[in-house]
Amino acid sequence: MTRPKDYPLAETSPESVTGPRGKTLDALTMDAVAQGALGVEDIRITPETLARQAGVARAAGRGALAENFERAAEMTRLPEAEIMRIYELLRPGRAGSGAALAEVAERLESEFAAPRLAAFIRQAAVQYDRRNLYRQRF
Repeated sequence: MTRPKDYPLAETSPESVTGPRGKTLDALTMDAVAQGALGVEDIRITPETLARQAGVARAAGRGALAENFERAAEMTRLPEAEIMRIYELLRPGRAGSGAALAEVAERLESEFAAPRLAAFIRQAAVQYDRRNLYRQRF
């Protein structure tokens, strides 16, 4: 069980925070970079670490923050280009209709197993409808 006093994980249990290839935080040094022993994959956060951070937030009574960490854990499964495409679509005036956001939500669930992200997009669509943010504003 993760407790509020476990925050920040990098300081309270740095040995348990690893990158996707298993390197611990103490392995992330400039010397390792210079020697070519580290790659981009070594500095990416893992879904497991984000889930633990969510547990800390939830234990501290910060449910909204926990949900953000849980969505972030799902985002680790998305290609960077997909994240940028969704980001652009969520900017006011960029999505032409709720159908465009509904399609994104469906893809998040079906292709990326990301139900929390899909729910977030659906919530955004409701607000876009309410505030008329689909029209081209610029």
